[in-house]
Amino acid sequence: MQIYNTFSKTKEEFIPINPPTVNFYVCGPTVYDYFHIGNARSFIMADIVRRYLEYKGYVVKFVMNITDIDDKIINKSKEYKKPTDEIAKFFTNAFYEDISKLKIKPANVYPRATDSIEDIIEMIKTLVKKGYAYEIDGNVYYDISKFENYGKLSGKNLEELEAGARIEINDAKKNPLDFVLWKKAKEGEPSWDSPWGKGRPGWHIECSTMSCKHLGLSIDIHAGGNDLIFPHHENEIAQSEAANEKKFVKYWMHFGFLNIQNEKMSKSLGNIITARELLSKYSAEAIRLFFSQTHYRGPLNFSEELLTAAEKGVEKIKNLADKIESELKKGSNEGVMPEFDFSFYYKEFEKVMDDDINTPQAVAVIFEFVKSINKIISEHEKINTDFYRRVKKFLQDTAEAVLGIIHFDSLLNGIKEESIEDKLIELLINVRLLLKKEKNYALSDLIRDELNKLGIILQDSKEGTTYKRKKI
Repeated sequence: MQIYNTFSKTKEEFIPINPPTVNFYVCGPTVYDYFHIGNARSFIMADIVRRYLEYKGYVVKFVMNITDIDDKIINKSKEYKKPTDEIAKFFTNAFYEDISKLKIKPANVYPRATDSIEDIIEMIKTLVKKGYAYEIDGNVYYDISKFENYGKLSGKNLEELEAGARIEINDAKKNPLDFVLWKKAKEGEPSWDSPWGKGRPGWHIECSTMSCKHLGLSIDIHAGGNDLIFPHHENEIAQSEAANEKKFVKYWMHFGFLNIQNEKMSKSLGNIITARELLSKYSAEAIRLFFSQTHYRGPLNFSEELLTAAEKGVEKIKNLADKIESELKKGSNEGVMPEFDFSFYYKEFEKVMDDDINTPQAVAVIFEFVKSINKIISEHEKINTDFYRRVKKFLQDTAEAVLGIIHFDSLLNGIKEESIEDKLIELLINVRLLLKKEKNYALSDLIRDELNKLGIILQDSKEGTTYKRKKI
């Protein structure tokens, strides 16, 4: 298995530090608002990487932090005239709701910055003691001149950075690029006691502390959006390796930007779309398929047309899944057992996913599989249910367990407790059947057409009438 490592700028064979365990850290949300679809892309692609590692048999310890104290949260609290912890709690809960709706597997741990203050202070004390940090008037800064090869992740030249840095008025830092580890408390803002007086941690030190606390001093994978490479991840390396004297991360993975009409999302352009808004229009499966159709490292241009196409793609897989569940429900072992090389599709899926998580090619393998199975079904009147079990297992192993673009337990024709709505639809189907027997075709067609307008599609066959929902 090969993974592109941002640090080395090459694909590298993936060999965990302590197999079969994989320690995986992903930068999570700053909880001052609903997260947008650019964040959603990073969260979903990290989820797919994690799922594929689990498919390969690795035991993944997955940690995603919650930044619950930050300038943006403080500004939001002032705007809404509510305490910062209330703002953070509200949007943290919203984050949990939205990632659940996106079918993202929960992290093993969601550490919060405000729960990690003591650990953060200890790490800053270590950096001060070792000479990598200094205190001025209650603020503690990291001295980048003391860290050899600062810029080694991003490839940025330190002299050029220093020449282009803007020196703030009354800035007492030794170097304009030195970054804050501990911020002196301002009146009315949340603060904690520390050896340097009341204050709060800087953003970069939070992630260094939480990843080291929950995953150890050296971790296998650290992931996040491309925009985090510099300065956030660069600063994490400087802090963690200076404090712990160990290589911080073995593999750095970064996800490409998501653009809207070829422009990066930004509040100034007014083109921010939240994941919550997108989920009100499209299914989680379609959103995941849309993201999977572009390689995680490349830029992705948001398009309603592409999302609509993804919804239709999901529908193709669901139609086959519905057919599988219908046949398995019958439980008949009659019929032919078609010759089909399932192992070929497993090998193709693994081959492309082993090549730096090539989800576009993995999607292509799944749709080719669906096309081949549909052809076999159309050529045989009766097929042994063992064949359908094997088809279902392939889709569960790949499309469901890894990509998350189908979920058998949520299918209409799957085994589940019927809702009142489902029972009413069944009642209308039975009424329509009686009308057809009485040759009242006009009224039976009216029931079919009206249900279709409501997004319920009736499917007539020799065995009877079934139904499925379409996106309205």
